[in-house]
Amino acid sequence: MFSKVLIANRGEIAVRIIAACRDLGLKTVAVFSEADRDAVHVQVADEAVCIGPPDPSQSYLNIPNIISAAEVTGADAIHPGYGFLAENADFAEICESCHIKFIGPTAEALRAMGDKARARELAIKARVPVIPGSRSALKDAKEALKLAKKIGYPVVLKAAAGGGGRGMRIVHHERDLERAFRTAHNEAQRAFGSGELYLEKYLLEPRHVEVQILADEHGRVISCYERECSVQRRHQKIIEEAPCAFISESTRRKLSQAAIKLARAVRYRNAGTVEFLVDKEENFYFIEMNTRIQVEHPVTEWVTGIDIVREQIRIASGERLSIGQKAVAVRGHAIECRINAEDPDTMMPSSGLITSCYFPTFYGCRVDTALRAPGEVPPYYDSLIAKIITWGETRQEAIQRMIRALEMTRIRGIKTNIPLHLAILRDARFQKGLIHTQYLEEFIRQRAFRRVKLAAS
Repeated sequence: MFSKVLIANRGEIAVRIIAACRDLGLKTVAVFSEADRDAVHVQVADEAVCIGPPDPSQSYLNIPNIISAAEVTGADAIHPGYGFLAENADFAEICESCHIKFIGPTAEALRAMGDKARARELAIKARVPVIPGSRSALKDAKEALKLAKKIGYPVVLKAAAGGGGRGMRIVHHERDLERAFRTAHNEAQRAFGSGELYLEKYLLEPRHVEVQILADEHGRVISCYERECSVQRRHQKIIEEAPCAFISESTRRKLSQAAIKLARAVRYRNAGTVEFLVDKEENFYFIEMNTRIQVEHPVTEWVTGIDIVREQIRIASGERLSIGQKAVAVRGHAIECRINAEDPDTMMPSSGLITSCYFPTFYGCRVDTALRAPGEVPPYYDSLIAKIITWGETRQEAIQRMIRALEMTRIRGIKTNIPLHLAILRDARFQKGLIHTQYLEEFIRQRAFRRVKLAAS
């Protein structure tokens, strides 16, 4: 086991990793930008090192400064969390060359699954179902037009080198494809340094279901079963659940088997998430693999009792998984709401000074956060400031506990998306599970229409 772990991240995930390290008796090193000098993760770590100015490119994405911080403090492992450098294969390679263990998959696996076109090809070879589309990056718009005509509209263009909705365009008509191709190419080039695109058939109203896997260095791969992540806006999730309450046991088993098959095909190690789209007939299709800890990992932890971050650290140190597949069982239902510092109506970021904050503590409620008052929410980083997770014996009980938790939460000084969460949780369609990847966009449009209609009356 390691003696000291550097956390190359900030915010709630840095605090979460520090807690797991303490459970294992490990010392921790926080890194921070000048904007995060007084941040909670800096205060709770055993040591802290400033790695640069507020701009992420000069701090949390600054590989030389992070490696220097690890060497100066004697850290023998680095946990990247999610975002920033978590899926950067070059960073993983540099860590290894400096004899610092990267707590995550190998650089080879990061490269294989980080390129969506290559990941799709590997999935096909592993006989994991994929959505009809291009088997590799498109050469140009003419190739896209030819393929789209073959598989039928609507289609979706996606950046081969990234995610999060950037470099993605949905095209419903042939006349719009060339323009969408140019726009997506330019956006992908700016966001990821690569303008390569691939094309897929666009499924109408599918569910977004992902499978959490863990794989050790001794050949064991297990599934921690699935999460439902269909409530998302612009491909950014805001509510996640475990398990998916609306698929059959047969589909659940097949999803897990497919995820394990793909992980074995790329000799995957550590924690990862294999993402699928599931249609109304429960046909499922691989879309991508996230080669890191996920924001929504707490819902899986709660229903399975597995500490995923702790397992990550143990696996990276060379230990075997502490649990086998037969021992993995799901109990009850968990829901996570991502609390973002943003206007609930416009979705625009809302940074500034937190004058006061309170999060509830009661049975069935967990809060992951690095927020405190007084404190600053800087404008330089992701707007996620907290995650509220509730558990219940049933989905309905988890929903009711989440409503209570959100109603009791108080954050003063900035705007948050809590009102939007409450509106969704009270929506009859959400409560009945009538959700899909376009659900939130439709809900927001209808909500805006109702406000306009009320104002007009």
